[in-house]
Amino acid sequence: MENKKVYIETLGCQMNKSDAERMYGMLEHIGYTQTENPKEADMLIINTCSIRQLSEDKAYSQIGVWGKMKKSKPNLKIVFAGCVAQQGGKSILKRAPYVDLVLGTQRLYELPNLVKRIENGERVVSVEEKPFEESDIQINRVKGINAWVPIMEGCNNFCTYCIVPYTRGRERSRKPELILAEIKKALAEGYKEITLLGQNVDSYGKDLEEGQNLSWLLRQINALEGKFRIRFVTNYPTDITDEVIDTVIELDKVCEYFHIPMQSGDDYVLKKMNRRYDYATYKKICDHIRSRVKDVTITSDFIAGFPGETEEQFENTLKAMTELELDYSNTASYSPREKTVAAKWVDKYIPEDVKTERLARLNEHNRACCLKSNKKYLGREMEVLVENFEVRKNGDKVITGRTRNNKIVHIPCDRDLTGEFVNVKITNARTWYLNGELI
Repeated sequence: MENKKVYIETLGCQMNKSDAERMYGMLEHIGYTQTENPKEADMLIINTCSIRQLSEDKAYSQIGVWGKMKKSKPNLKIVFAGCVAQQGGKSILKRAPYVDLVLGTQRLYELPNLVKRIENGERVVSVEEKPFEESDIQINRVKGINAWVPIMEGCNNFCTYCIVPYTRGRERSRKPELILAEIKKALAEGYKEITLLGQNVDSYGKDLEEGQNLSWLLRQINALEGKFRIRFVTNYPTDITDEVIDTVIELDKVCEYFHIPMQSGDDYVLKKMNRRYDYATYKKICDHIRSRVKDVTITSDFIAGFPGETEEQFENTLKAMTELELDYSNTASYSPREKTVAAKWVDKYIPEDVKTERLARLNEHNRACCLKSNKKYLGREMEVLVENFEVRKNGDKVITGRTRNNKIVHIPCDRDLTGEFVNVKITNARTWYLNGELI
């Protein structure tokens, strides 16, 4: 079999990074090896994200560069994959005539068959909404400590700002036997942390046999041999059950960490976003989790400048971030996405300069919340899973890892302890990380 090289540029979320690992694994079976240098590749794949306009623009800009490369290398194959591909379909071939394959999110496992077709000179678009059936495939994971494992795809919530239901489709759970086989393989390869992925992990199992839900899956994974950690993201606020909270408390490998996007701290804006809760409900959920789970970290997402958002409504978001004592939040200014309901509210769009200014204030509040959260752990002894070892320019040797509740810790150390669990005393708190010393 002829040995060809493939390079994948991945934009966006962990789900996309996981998809890229699957693509590398499938392509290896048909004669492609991974390269980090796009200039030596026989196939270039852009794995796109459409959550914001900036990500979409970046994707088209990148394949424009690749299109110029193809002029001097006519046999080069260019694949446009991911969420923008699912959204754009055939129009991408018109916009970018040098693209050979448009691969939608729900046709990922069809990739080997489609590559054979483009190698024979076809130009192919595969963006059908009916998912291509997954089989037991090889995954070429990025070397590291954490293995990202999708447990479900899609979303049924249809928030008015969000493109995900249109690009990833409706919620569907992966078969538990495929998930468990993938995790066992990752653990055998030396991974020490398993992160379960889903747009809404709480919905896992709704389309499976009765009793096969997120808590059940966590118990199956926790029962596997070896010392490792388990995380799961993302939770929809009102879908978090007491059963899931009980599972986090009871299972020794499941980490004390919840990522619960709030998006806005204002009740009217939340209603316009089609979120199924108000401020009081979200606060009750956070208070309940904190009252039951010791040292839990709760992180969130917020949007600044949603269409029609007033200054007073935005200030409610700042107030919420502080009052809820969130440990960290992902922040972004609103970006209209084609097909979504909010994108049609053009007359309510917030001026760009106002969105930029609000985002800056949101980030300032986020920094204050992070520092306050980190200071709670000063003087504490905590277990850290070491993720990397670095020799800095000044000669200092430092290991970096995470606590069970997802706090980053930098620790002076002469030895590379990557992949090991170490006990650390926290000596200093910074905005984004902690400093510690080995005990």
